[in-house]
Amino acid sequence: MTLKFEKTLILVALTVSSAAFAQTKAPEPDYTLAFNVGAVTDYRYRGISQSRLKPAAQGGIDFSHKSGFYIGTWGSTIKWIKDAGGDADVEIDLYGGYKGTVGDFGYDAGVLRYFYPGSSLSVNPDTTELYVAGTWGPATLKYSHSTTNLFGFADSKGSGYLDASATFDLGNGFSVVPHVGRTWVKHNGAFSYTDYSVTGAKDFGNGLSVSLALIATDADKSLYVTPAGKFTGKTMLVAGVKYTF
Repeated sequence: MTLKFEKTLILVALTVSSAAFAQTKAPEPDYTLAFNVGAVTDYRYRGISQSRLKPAAQGGIDFSHKSGFYIGTWGSTIKWIKDAGGDADVEIDLYGGYKGTVGDFGYDAGVLRYFYPGSSLSVNPDTTELYVAGTWGPATLKYSHSTTNLFGFADSKGSGYLDASATFDLGNGFSVVPHVGRTWVKHNGAFSYTDYSVTGAKDFGNGLSVSLALIATDADKSLYVTPAGKFTGKTMLVAGVKYTF
């Protein structure tokens, strides 16, 4: 057997092995299940503190199917229900929807239900919203519409939240996200406001990430306050850490 023939056999064997490896490559999973836990120095939602300007513990579970359908749940410790005269210590969110793409355009539509177990407020703060979002390049525009009273505001069904954001990948795991949003509280116009934020984040890999956000609002300082009179929409830096597994 000549050296040339031996080299040819080796080359054929390597080609066959590579083809076999490619054919046995693991297929895309039908679904993914992810868990996350974290903490923030202040739980801000749409610019307003939900934790009396204090730290909060958070966590969630997400199920995503390759078809685009997803469901999930997320929770956080809170203080605003007690500040309003109720008893709830936590917020629990349940959501589900569908994500997809058309060319370079991404879309997301779904429903989100906010629960405050044991709240015992005169107006039930549990809230249901329908949402739709579109993404083009780094930019995302989203609208959320309440089909119930909004977070305990009487006669506020039909309130809405419109927000725009952009996600810029800076490389090496760093990103920055500017954001602006407008809350409309139906029949309670004095409580409507605009919130602004810029969030920087670092993904360290293996599920660990940290963030630092500068958050501000133009909410009425006499309406959004803690029992001690502190403005819950004040301009503030909020740090966070999250681990996904």
